[in-house]
Amino acid sequence: MKYENELKKAFKVSIPVMMGYLVLGFAFGLLLVSFNYSWYLAPLMSLFIYAGALQFVAINFFNVKAGFVDIAIASWFVNIRQSFYGLSLLKRFSNIGKIKTYLIFGLTDETYALLTSIKDDESLNKKWYYFFLTAFNQSCWSIGSTLGAIIGSNISFNTAGLEFSLTALFVVLCIEQYKNLRNYVPFLIGAVASIFSLILVPSDKMLIVSIILALILMFTFRKRIEVE
Repeated sequence: MKYENELKKAFKVSIPVMMGYLVLGFAFGLLLVSFNYSWYLAPLMSLFIYAGALQFVAINFFNVKAGFVDIAIASWFVNIRQSFYGLSLLKRFSNIGKIKTYLIFGLTDETYALLTSIKDDESLNKKWYYFFLTAFNQSCWSIGSTLGAIIGSNISFNTAGLEFSLTALFVVLCIEQYKNLRNYVPFLIGAVASIFSLILVPSDKMLIVSIILALILMFTFRKRIEVE
């Protein structure tokens, strides 16, 4: 099979994210049908929106019958961090070709973490390796959300606590990055920016402030980072 190595490598690397996405997607499906929405909305949203946190937020939009402008503005704020992800991947995606469109669409927090922590393997075709990695993650999210919606439509569930699976997944990915990278300066910068924002910034603005602060600190200490 052509690109078999890329397929196997992508699957192996994606296992932690796929397991987390199955659980988190399942929680989304359960939550969606708990508000009496049709189960098929779960796979449709996971296929055409595929935005994790935004899909959870979208349920609230539906409930309050929010207007298009309100939804657009809120969506922009929820996903503004993706702009910073994209900027850091310009070089990595520079020679990918037409498949870049899907890679941009499928770029989630967890997929980004995998793309930036994996070690380059010259024997792999990067174009298809990135594609398989992204597709595996979206597939598991879609499968999880669909199963959650179908099962939730027939069985009553207490969904309390399921949302913590996202936090647990981030912790696992952070540990994996820490193990794979020898340069610990970015981790220290991220920790300082996060703690500062957590203490001094309102919760609804914490994410964007911590990202901007981290970028400023990384630019300030860029020579130290490059040397490492």
